[in-house]
Amino acid sequence: MGWMYVFLAAVIEVVWVLGLKYADNFWMWAGTIIAIIFSFYFVIRAYEVLPSESVYATFTGSGAAAIAIIDFSFLGEPFTAAKGLFILFIIIGVVGIQLTTAPKKTNKEEAATIREGEV
Repeated sequence: MGWMYVFLAAVIEVVWVLGLKYADNFWMWAGTIIAIIFSFYFVIRAYEVLPSESVYATFTGSGAAAIAIIDFSFLGEPFTAAKGLFILFIIIGVVGIQLTTAPKKTNKEEAATIREGEV
């Protein structure tokens, strides 16, 4: 479930980053602030079950890659092969982190491991 929280946080990050750029009235700013709150809520929930360095790297990397792709696809930002290559590196890094990260042990699991080692 931890990676689902990271995914939700990253998707909502795209919303609030675009909101920061385009908000021009009270309701758009209110929606942007609500999106920021939800995004960080999901990051905090992910921290509960996954190592913080993996959550943070995946959250920021996937959000940055998604925003760059949206910029190229819909907002007229010029695309170059070099930019595409570096976005690919970010995506590969995010996938690599997900594949090599184990969930955190709970306090009960840690206690059981300690007891087994003492026996």
